[in-house]
Amino acid sequence: MELQAQEGRLIAAAGLGRVLVATAVPVERDAVARACPGDTGIEVIAVGVGPALAAASTASALTAAALRDEPYRLVVSAGIGGGFQPGAPVGSLVVADGIVAADLGAETEDGFVPVTELGFGTVRHQPPADLVRRVADAAGARTGAVLTVSTVTGTAARAAALRERHPTALAEAMEGFGVAEAAAAQGVPVLEIRAISNPVGPRDRAAWRIPEALAALTEGFGKLTPVLESWNRHDS
Repeated sequence: MELQAQEGRLIAAAGLGRVLVATAVPVERDAVARACPGDTGIEVIAVGVGPALAAASTASALTAAALRDEPYRLVVSAGIGGGFQPGAPVGSLVVADGIVAADLGAETEDGFVPVTELGFGTVRHQPPADLVRRVADAAGARTGAVLTVSTVTGTAARAAALRERHPTALAEAMEGFGVAEAAAAQGVPVLEIRAISNPVGPRDRAAWRIPEALAALTEGFGKLTPVLESWNRHDS
């Protein structure tokens, strides 16, 4: 593993493929950066809150890197998020095996219809399965779908509706799908990692554990950084 990590650093130093980690806000960026030494070739930025701003900021970073002839070989959406209980308890780490736009579509008399059933667009991005497995094993994380929402869930009814539509969902956040859209547009693989700060359901600020989730994010990245350094999509 150490040999692979050294190889990853050499590749990054040569400008042949760095890893971009896109968080929403500076406190998440700092939590990840604490686990990433400067020689890893991993760059951590805050792209803003919500899928639209996340997509625009990520696309801008990818384009700027390509113009410098220093392209990224992987994009990671990372931060804290809500966890569907009991699968993703507060303080746990979730790696997405699917990045899903949970509320992109239309409401009808028969319920919610995703945009794909309307005949256009996409609602799901698939991270590389081998990378998901390796990262989850390294960090001791759970794997499942991570939902991207524009409005954070605040009721038991909406939580239940989301689980019914997405039975493999473990977490929800607000940026992953936007980051994934930007990465896909430039042909770059994407990954999403969430540390769980609160249960998905009735909005209860007293139940939020943001400092604990940020600490879990730092600890998790400390364990999975060697995997990100060494992973090569062409070895998949």
